[in-house]
Amino acid sequence: MKCLARSIFMLTVLMSGRSFAIQTLEHATKIKLVNQWEVVDINFTVSAVPQQPEDAELTAELKSADKTFTAHGFYNGGKVYTVRFTAPASGDWNYQLNSSIKELNGQAGALKVDAPREDRKGGIKVDPSKPRNFVYENGDSYYPICFEVDWLFALDAENPDDIPVTRGFIDTVAKNGYNQMIMNVFAYDVVWGKDKDLKPEHEYGSPKAFPFLGTNEEPDHSTLNIEYFQRLDRVIEELNDQGIASHLMIYVWNKKVNWPEADSAEDNRYFDYVVKRYQGFPNIVWDISKEALGYGHDDVGYITRRIDRLRKLDTHQRLVTVHDYGYCGRHPDKLDFISVQLWGSELYTIMCKVYDDFKDMPVLNIEHGGYERSPYVVFNGAYTRADVCLERAYQCVFAGTYPTHYWQGSSWNAIIPDIGSLPEDQRPKLEYYKHLSELVSRYDIANLKSGDKKSSSGFCLHNGKDRFLYYVPKENDFLGLNPKSMKGNFVTATWFNPFTGEYTEPVRRKLTKWLGFPCPEGEGFKVLIVKVVD
Repeated sequence: MKCLARSIFMLTVLMSGRSFAIQTLEHATKIKLVNQWEVVDINFTVSAVPQQPEDAELTAELKSADKTFTAHGFYNGGKVYTVRFTAPASGDWNYQLNSSIKELNGQAGALKVDAPREDRKGGIKVDPSKPRNFVYENGDSYYPICFEVDWLFALDAENPDDIPVTRGFIDTVAKNGYNQMIMNVFAYDVVWGKDKDLKPEHEYGSPKAFPFLGTNEEPDHSTLNIEYFQRLDRVIEELNDQGIASHLMIYVWNKKVNWPEADSAEDNRYFDYVVKRYQGFPNIVWDISKEALGYGHDDVGYITRRIDRLRKLDTHQRLVTVHDYGYCGRHPDKLDFISVQLWGSELYTIMCKVYDDFKDMPVLNIEHGGYERSPYVVFNGAYTRADVCLERAYQCVFAGTYPTHYWQGSSWNAIIPDIGSLPEDQRPKLEYYKHLSELVSRYDIANLKSGDKKSSSGFCLHNGKDRFLYYVPKENDFLGLNPKSMKGNFVTATWFNPFTGEYTEPVRRKLTKWLGFPCPEGEGFKVLIVKVVD
């Protein structure tokens, strides 16, 4: 490495929202500041920036005793360039810059990376040993329960100092079991009519914020609005701190965004900048575009080129999908997991077929037609009752696939961030998904098998020997089981209420050829948990 005895620069390490400034560093300095899987920003101040500062090349080659890792840098406004990354392992790391900016090229330094904090698990990956499942980098299971909030970027986009509205909303979502937020880098406005009673304080369509200079109506695509992305950072960071993945849709075609011409220099600049800036967050999941092949953007080749471009830039290797079943169905080899948009009434059967079609990939029903009603009529889709939306989520789960939830009070331009301010009968039933999350964790649902007929009706998840979970339709008064694969003399049966999260006391029964259970009183579908006990 080049000696920096006479090269003085400003280094700022940003960790979990706390800033640590260190000046006059030399390359041999060891800094015990960061933890494994923590987002690290190293900021370099230059004397002058190029005419097109976003186009400058900047990478940092980081080396430990047994690993080498490349992190991308990006222009961060003023005279500052930033290298952002998540350290993949603890230990002593040295870095050296490679840059088209002469002043930066060859600069070097050192970091000491401690073991990860207890609440940091690393990025989300597909489990190499069970490719239908997701895991964190530390090996813990990750079971996505998703919530779509397209305009999450906009809640505090005009607040230069803080994100109190965003933080409060994310906190509510996190407390109710959701661990993935589907959101746009930017969206402008909806293409359908709006509720005449929509209050101005809940209207986030047509935002003043814009990722380019100018406005959406009169954009200057040649220059990125760096302040826009600095404020978006705060949202991604808050999600990360609350253990929620940012499923980040880089484009959206049906929300009136005035995008640059496809494949133009301006388009490539925007796309590359987003990838360079956000890949360092371990909670990022990439989605090329919402409605990727719809609304006049039906160029499959363009989406493929975007994916290839992203893969080359993203040295962190975050997961990639496309919000379009048409593309996913034709090009699963380009993706890490499949996103489908299937609204059919026989959803369990439909999702079982998708599950069988993609035997070695996770499948997310990113939009199943259920849009829980709110005080505003925003987009009704096909199903609006909270209990029906929950039924459809469970049918995805019992088919071995993953669910998503929409609420008309937050999924698009109309957002009611302070849900607690609503009368109780107008609040979304977010707690239903907290109960689902707890069920998933308690019975390790990610590792249960789906699709087998194990009962007279309903659907079953099981481990093939001593654990069987049954989805029991609301029409059922009784559930008869097929216990051939149960090996033992006795079972216990426990009923779970998906709407309250309550479990009945286990009932012990002798295992016989014919085994059945009457359903408890109450409306709605139920879950029966059967365990072979000896």
